Amino acid sequence: MNKDTIIGFVLIAVVLIGFSWYNQPSVEEIEAARTQDSIESVLKEKAAQEQKIAQAKKQAAVDSAAVNDTTALFHQALNGTSQKVVLKNSKLELTLDTKGGVVRKAVIKNFKSIDGKQDVTLFDEKDQNLNFMMAGKQDNIVTADLFFTPSEQTDSTVTMTAVAGNGGEISLKYRLGQDYLLSMSLQAKGLANIFAPSYKEMEIEWNDHCRQQEKGFSFESRYTSLYYKETKSGSTDKLSESDDKKENIEEELDWVAFRNQFFSVALISKDNFAANSSLSTIQDEKGSGYLKFFNAKLKTAFDPTGVKASEFEMYIGPNNFRLIKAVEEQSQFGKELDLEQLVDLGWWLLRWINRWFTLYVFDWLTGFGLNMGIVLILITLLLKAITFPMVKKSYMSSAKMRVLKPKFEEATKQYDKPEDQMKKQQEMMSLYSKYGVSPLSGCLPMIIQMPIWLAMFFFVPNAIQLRGESFLWMSDLSTYDPIVEWSSNIWGIGDHLSLTCILFCAAQIIYTWFSMQQQRDQMVGAQAEQMKMMQWMMYIMPLMFFFIFNDYSSGLNFYYFISLFMSAAIMWTLRKTTDDAKLLAILEANYQANKNNPKKQSGLAARLEALQKQADEMQRQRKK
Repeated sequence: MNKDTIIGFVLIAVVLIGFSWYNQPSVEEIEAARTQDSIESVLKEKAAQEQKIAQAKKQAAVDSAAVNDTTALFHQALNGTSQKVVLKNSKLELTLDTKGGVVRKAVIKNFKSIDGKQDVTLFDEKDQNLNFMMAGKQDNIVTADLFFTPSEQTDSTVTMTAVAGNGGEISLKYRLGQDYLLSMSLQAKGLANIFAPSYKEMEIEWNDHCRQQEKGFSFESRYTSLYYKETKSGSTDKLSESDDKKENIEEELDWVAFRNQFFSVALISKDNFAANSSLSTIQDEKGSGYLKFFNAKLKTAFDPTGVKASEFEMYIGPNNFRLIKAVEEQSQFGKELDLEQLVDLGWWLLRWINRWFTLYVFDWLTGFGLNMGIVLILITLLLKAITFPMVKKSYMSSAKMRVLKPKFEEATKQYDKPEDQMKKQQEMMSLYSKYGVSPLSGCLPMIIQMPIWLAMFFFVPNAIQLRGESFLWMSDLSTYDPIVEWSSNIWGIGDHLSLTCILFCAAQIIYTWFSMQQQRDQMVGAQAEQMKMMQWMMYIMPLMFFFIFNDYSSGLNFYYFISLFMSAAIMWTLRKTTDDAKLLAILEANYQANKNNPKKQSGLAARLEALQKQADEMQRQRKK
């Protein structure tokens, strides 16, 4: 390749680069294009999700009609006028429709709605549908197709009847209890001949487009799911809250429930729902006004002769643990329903803490009529008082390590070579034992408090008593408290900054500083170097917590803020009130008593020293 060729290639490259640079879009154009791409991506994703829910609704309608449309047997009941029938008590108002004969609207009284109204509309005719389907030899019955005639109507009872051409009928009876329990039954009369002798089950199609009831879409969606209870095992489970999910449940079920953060609708069958129930959930998009679309395809016992009715109960109400337990006692089915599992109190150990401690303390404090913010502060003070003896004992163990640090460093300074680390550890263990201290005490305060921290993580977001309750700057303790909001969604942050989350993270930094200082003051040699890396990791945690908790409830963040602030204050107070000289004198007395009397050496340090000697001896044997 000659000189002219090289120059030619260089000139071509310069021209191409210059042309590309000249024609590149401006910063404003790039940002505009990026914004447009982002908007288009969001719109496409939203459209796809809306289409998925629309298809699910359409499929549900198709499945409802899969038994074939109701035929001429009920030709008179196929035509009519839709009428509304209202059942109500002081806590619940249900609207039934004569078209289909089922509940179409549920209003839970005395709970403010997201738009400021006095009552919460849990669902209406657009959102929920319940359909019973019975397949005959030639004629099929689909209750959604039928117009029923109401009778025996009071404020709490009604009978819906659809009459067949042969004089037979399908009747749906309803009775609303004093609280949130609706009893219902379906019975066929004079229709035995249209069913096969072996026909013993009817199908149920139940759908619910779950409304958004709270301000924080993401937070509420996290606590919204389809729950069910297996009859044989007695266990309660749920579908994933974070993904679209469809499952076939192999066991029989006592009940199925559509549950959002603070309210639920549960359908209970006296004769159980048959095995292989199909349950599904589809996520909805933020801004749609809905959280998820639920679908349940069930089967249960049906007596074609009409001797026995198919009986059901529906719980339509708030997710309040004590309330659900009380309402469950009104059930006439004699089952251990465990509907209180709709209040998620955490995994087994955490649930045990919340069930037998936190709930009782919470009920006791709320019984005084205190503001819920004050209740959270008092719970924190009580928990700190209970754990204080253990925290103080742990702190004193760390303080002993701190005042002995110079002596440990002096006693082990001759073991600085890498090959002497085993001897250095052995010497340290011996000193621990003689002074009567434990090297593992520094992390105990956090270990002691961790189960309570995790228990409150589940308890507070599920405490309906915090819903709509204000305290200080927090207008609603059950949702986030924004100091700044914006229209677009920022990844990892969302569309707001929560003040209590910022305070929580700041308190975490302060507490971490105290903890790291305490740990660093007692570390010797290589341990101190390792602690520097751990320190940076610990300081990253508050940043991680910010991204996790920014859309969590202000009540939970406020509890964590108060708890960490008090923990830091306790550590600071203990540090200021500890007399290091007096403590060192006590430890020196222990040393003098133990150094010539190995039998007095006990505790964890002595066991660690024995293990270290055993390991050292095994290593010598291997070398031989």
